[in-house]
Amino acid sequence: MIAIITGDIIRSETTDPKEWMPLLKSFLKKQGRAPADWEIYRGDAFQLKLPPADALFKSMLLKSMIKQQANLDVRLSIGLGDLSYETGRITESNGTAFVRSGRKFDSMKEEKTTLSLATGDEKADITLNLIARFASLVIDSWSPAAAEVVQLFLEKPEWNQQQIAAQLKINQSAVSQSRKRAQLDLLMDFNKFYQTTITSLNT
Repeated sequence: MIAIITGDIIRSETTDPKEWMPLLKSFLKKQGRAPADWEIYRGDAFQLKLPPADALFKSMLLKSMIKQQANLDVRLSIGLGDLSYETGRITESNGTAFVRSGRKFDSMKEEKTTLSLATGDEKADITLNLIARFASLVIDSWSPAAAEVVQLFLEKPEWNQQQIAAQLKINQSAVSQSRKRAQLDLLMDFNKFYQTTITSLNT
């Protein structure tokens, strides 16, 4: 089983690509090699292949990076399944993970959500997407400052609040307040639930 993330940058057409393209590329380059593991196409759309257990966490990390730009967000559809046809380019490969990710992505604008999942298990999808809708409400409300704090917590799980405060040159209480407002602990609980759910589907 693999995870395919299909995404695009929200409001990219009204924003200079210099504000988001370097962020997107720096994130994608850390996840694998282009164009086999990731590819940007159609200007602001992209696909990324990941281990299933990492997909939701990495989606939250990418959102924390993009949302540090005040006018921007990123729409992400996580599809789980197989890789039945592999080429040197992710956008030309195929399998149930690609189909599920693409179809779910196509319905996201109508559903007015910025995070969706498709596992192929109807019961699991209903539950995961219900939680994802609540998670989206929280993540969509992150301020640029909160997003910056979240990014550091996700990238440096071994750091305490004092270390993050020192890195950002703010006081510890501001870090604590941003973490609470961002509902990071609840989002990490969602990530654990997601990992448990997909593990049970794979056994």
